[in-house]
Amino acid sequence: MKAEGRRQKAEGFSTPLLLSAFCLLILQCSAHPRDQREHLEFWALGSEGELVAKLIPEFERRNPAIHVVIQQIPWNAAHEKLLTAYVGEATPDVAQMGNTWMPEFVAIRALDDLGTLASKTQNDYFPGIWATNVVGGTLYGIPWYVDTRVLFYRSDILAAVGFPHGPRTWAEWREAMTRIHEQGRCKWAILIPTNEYEPMTVLALSAHSTLLNADGTRGAFSQPQFADAFNFYVSFFRDGFAPKVSNSQIANLYQQFAQGEFAMYISGPWNVGEFRRRLPPEMQDKWATAPLPAHDAGEPTGISMAGGGSLVVFRASTHKAAARKLIEFLSEPAQQVRFYQLTGDLPARRSAWLSPVLANDSRFLAFRVQFESVAPLPKVPEWEQIATAIYDRGEAAARGVVPPTVALTQLDARADELLEKRRWMLTHVKELTTEAQRSQRKKMKAEG
Repeated sequence: MKAEGRRQKAEGFSTPLLLSAFCLLILQCSAHPRDQREHLEFWALGSEGELVAKLIPEFERRNPAIHVVIQQIPWNAAHEKLLTAYVGEATPDVAQMGNTWMPEFVAIRALDDLGTLASKTQNDYFPGIWATNVVGGTLYGIPWYVDTRVLFYRSDILAAVGFPHGPRTWAEWREAMTRIHEQGRCKWAILIPTNEYEPMTVLALSAHSTLLNADGTRGAFSQPQFADAFNFYVSFFRDGFAPKVSNSQIANLYQQFAQGEFAMYISGPWNVGEFRRRLPPEMQDKWATAPLPAHDAGEPTGISMAGGGSLVVFRASTHKAAARKLIEFLSEPAQQVRFYQLTGDLPARRSAWLSPVLANDSRFLAFRVQFESVAPLPKVPEWEQIATAIYDRGEAAARGVVPPTVALTQLDARADELLEKRRWMLTHVKELTTEAQRSQRKKMKAEG
């Protein structure tokens, strides 16, 4: 009886509690209704993935029916993760993408056509940067921020040898290096790490090399334009202007620059901030930036690489209208200026450069000028591997392992090997197209 009483007492006590808990749950659900907003998945890379989150509240305020879910992807894992997501049919709606990856993702039909976003703003973008997002005549990305290479130099040392504003042409460049070398102004006139493909590539672009042939099926490295740039590059090392060292052999770039171990260096916009942070106060008025020297006197500047990051929409997205709204928002000049202030990434739109935070910064003026003379890298999925071959053969020639003519022949052979599949595909596409045209003509003839 006692046991039965305890059981009834427990049941009598627990039932009201359960009812109260159930009612409370209903009230909570009523107070916090299920999020009915459209969820937009955005993959951003590196520090941009963290800092872009500060722009999203304004976007969501303007678009209350859209909620942006950001996933931050490390740069060193991004390429593989994006490919894996494509294979697994789990791509995001919007993603940040390096410009050199664009042809590869276009080739596998992963990206959506963004041509409808072009009409209003295209003329406000730097032409060479915009061109990196056009593959086969179709626009697949919108430039988000831009990157290129310019010349960093010790203004006091260059002034002492007669070039206070930096060399303007290749002839002046060689003369400046010769004077620095002969007068002992620095241990080295220029630092060019032998394991970087970018310096040699911008020299080649400045010499008007196409790097590959017109349809991107073979290397054009033995052609006169690239050979001219390659020989100029090798002469830096042969004539004692540059040390034969790779990045791993450089002890402290900023300290060596401050101590006058070298006077010039080709680099990108991130190093403006690094030079300001790492050089001592007494050095801050002794360095400057300049556009790349032009190949010939009649040209305004050399031609540099069109780099940076773009925003793409994946073909499989079910939120394409919302994705385009986000891209348009992040592309607004005001948002690009704010993003620059957060990240240091340079704006892709000319109008954003009118902001005082950029217009009044003398170290970024060289980049603004250079962006008017940039060119896309070859739009083939194999480019990353070809770029590795460029610095590999450049390093071999710089160190005297092989003569320049042999290195260029080897570079062409390697590029042709990497592009073999592309040649096969293009040949068979042409054959199929020709056969289809023949069939169409026969059909039209038969129909009278």
